[in-house]
Amino acid sequence: MLFWRIWAILLGSSLMIGETIRSWGQDRHPLFVLDDFFIGIPLVVTALLLSQQTVARRCAFSAAWAATAGMLYGSFFGKLIDDTNAAAATTNIEIGFLTALIGAAFVSSLIGLVGSVTARYPHSA
Repeated sequence: MLFWRIWAILLGSSLMIGETIRSWGQDRHPLFVLDDFFIGIPLVVTALLLSQQTVARRCAFSAAWAATAGMLYGSFFGKLIDDTNAAAATTNIEIGFLTALIGAAFVSSLIGLVGSVTARYPHSA
């Protein structure tokens, strides 16, 4: 289980740090900056809470992975099929590279979701 917890902390932190770098000085609406914090913070917090495993904490951990996958789905496919590259105007990162990073994070979140659901947990209340 430690592997999935570390993976969650790394992904959640990278989402928040990456969004900060991407948006720095771009005058983006705060809601479009904070959305990655809304998915990154639960990943990190639930991973840390799993140091003492309970059924509720395991469910919250899997839910954090699911929310991350859900939010990254729209972000990834939205950039993948956007012919106008409107997102390129509000980023410090080249749009093709940004799309690849978001795609990697999306795949990572799907793997983390499956891993968190199928992981063998020690018996606890």
